[in-house]
Amino acid sequence: MKLYEFGPTRSIRVRWILQELGVDFDAVSVDLTRREHCSPGFLELNPAGRVPVLSDGSLVLNESVAIVLYLAEKYPDRGFIPVDPKLRADFYRWILFAVTELEQPWWRIAKHTQLYPEQDRLPAEVVLARRDFLPMAAVLERHMRGRNYVVGDHVTAADFVVAYTLDVADEMELLGECPALRSYVERMYARPRAPQRVADIFRAMRSGEGRLTRRSPR
Repeated sequence: MKLYEFGPTRSIRVRWILQELGVDFDAVSVDLTRREHCSPGFLELNPAGRVPVLSDGSLVLNESVAIVLYLAEKYPDRGFIPVDPKLRADFYRWILFAVTELEQPWWRIAKHTQLYPEQDRLPAEVVLARRDFLPMAAVLERHMRGRNYVVGDHVTAADFVVAYTLDVADEMELLGECPALRSYVERMYARPRAPQRVADIFRAMRSGEGRLTRRSPR
C-alpha cells in the first residue's frame, strides 16, 4: 500500500486512519511547492493533480474522504465504521457536514489569503467565508458538548475527518468561540497514533524538515 501525500494537506486524514489501523504503508512525498503533482507520472495516478492518492494493489484511489471510508470498510474488525444503520447514517452526516459546511469556508479563506496570486485574492471573500463558517461550527460545538467522539461512544473514521478539518480551522483562528471543539481536537491529536498537527507541520516545513513522520505509539 502506498500513500502519496504532502505536508498539511488532506493527506493527513488518510495517514491518520492508516496509522490507527497499524497497517504497513509506504509514504511517497509529492512536493506541491515543486509542482510534483503536475508531473506526467503523478497525473497518471490522479488526473486532477491532487493529493492524497492511495495505491492498494490494483486500486488507485483519490479524494481523502473516499480513501478513509475505503480503509474503514476494508478493516471492519477495527470498528472505525458503525454497523448499526442509525449510527452509520449519523457517521455519514457528520463527515459530509465537515467537508461541506466547515471545510469549504476555510478552503476559500486559504485560497484568498495564500494560494491565489495576490492580484486574484478577494478580501471580501475571506469575510464572507468566515461568516459562513462560524454558525456551522457553532452547530458542531453544541453537538460535541459532553461527547468524546462525533458518533457513538468510541472513535470512528468520522473523527479522523472531523478532527483534521477542525485543526485547520484552529490554525486559521476560527475556533475562538468553540471551547468544546478545541478540547476535542486536543484529545484527538493526543491519541498515540495521531499524526502531527497542522501547525507542527508548517513549522517543520519552514525549518526545512517538511516531510511527515510517523509517530510511535506511546
